[in-house]
Amino acid sequence: MALTPIKTCVLGVGLAGLTFHVPFVLALPELFTLTAVLERNPQTPGGKVQQRFGVTTKIHRTVEEVVNDPEIELVIVGTPNDTHYSFAKAALEAGKHVLVDKPVTETVKEANELAAIAKAKGLVLYGYQNRRWDSDHLALKRLLSLPSSSPLSLGNLLEFESHYDRYRAGIRSSWKDSAGAVYDLGSHLLDQALKLFGRPAQITAFIQNIRGVTKPEVDDIFTIYLHYNPGTLFPNRFTVLLRSHILSVKSPQLRYAVRGTKGMFTKYGLDTQEEQLKAMSSVSSILEPSYGLEPESIYGIVENIADDGVTITKTTWPSDAPGQYIGLFKNLAGAIRNNEELEVKWAETTQVIEMIELAYKSSAAGRTLEVSKV
Repeated sequence: MALTPIKTCVLGVGLAGLTFHVPFVLALPELFTLTAVLERNPQTPGGKVQQRFGVTTKIHRTVEEVVNDPEIELVIVGTPNDTHYSFAKAALEAGKHVLVDKPVTETVKEANELAAIAKAKGLVLYGYQNRRWDSDHLALKRLLSLPSSSPLSLGNLLEFESHYDRYRAGIRSSWKDSAGAVYDLGSHLLDQALKLFGRPAQITAFIQNIRGVTKPEVDDIFTIYLHYNPGTLFPNRFTVLLRSHILSVKSPQLRYAVRGTKGMFTKYGLDTQEEQLKAMSSVSSILEPSYGLEPESIYGIVENIADDGVTITKTTWPSDAPGQYIGLFKNLAGAIRNNEELEVKWAETTQVIEMIELAYKSSAAGRTLEVSKV
């Protein structure tokens, strides 16, 4: 059954808006209509959306104009982190569905308050955890789903290591450099790990500003350990290591290192979607077969130990399913129009914020903290 396109407003026309949100709204005209954007100081009559995509839409200059626009049904919040809560709250209170970029809020208290408003008003509140649809993550999930009888099975997992590293000695002219690495990249790494393995028993974090080029309290590197007790997931203790380093001289960068009792998976390089979205001349490229495909040169490698405990067999593990952020938007539309189950539940994104808060506390205290049971 055809859905009536959802009249949508995107808040913010920076990297998030022009790269991760507007292109998908425009690429899915059967599901969404770009009714308006929030752009406070447009330099041309059509603003940045017209410059980038050749599309004319309403331009609102204030959030008040957005929430008072009766046409708008869905608000996508792609503005700086410290505005997410207030903008999402204003939109929900105005009776509009909301998609919030990560991190959804700065505190668990704020996330819970938004959830209560959405529930009371019967609105969809969705956290933008697009990295669940990365090609490398989809490949990893496929590997971890293999039965133990498979010759490529890693066995019981011992350690799961996930990275977003880069080399950037200076700072960008972007608010992101004042937001901190944990809230920025840590939101993705934590979401993927928590979705794969669930809630840990303890957390240990080391969070620093290593470059000294921003305010001292603004972190640019982190290492976060999630500890799982024996018998929770595997007979053995299991550790998740999440890391982002801003001065990592490596090409391609390490993405995954997963160690198990029967093998190891190693993966370098990142999902290609962000770079494709930045470079594409037309949003129709999102629908082409080449979109989201990873080059074979950065496919992962599985190494398995033979029964003799000596011989190691190496096998290429392809990221042959393309990355598909579009899946998030299709699910969002289905949830709004057909009450479909959310693939990214608000409780899951709230748990990410909880772990971020605990990580900062652990780092400040210099010790491992217990994670309360739900």
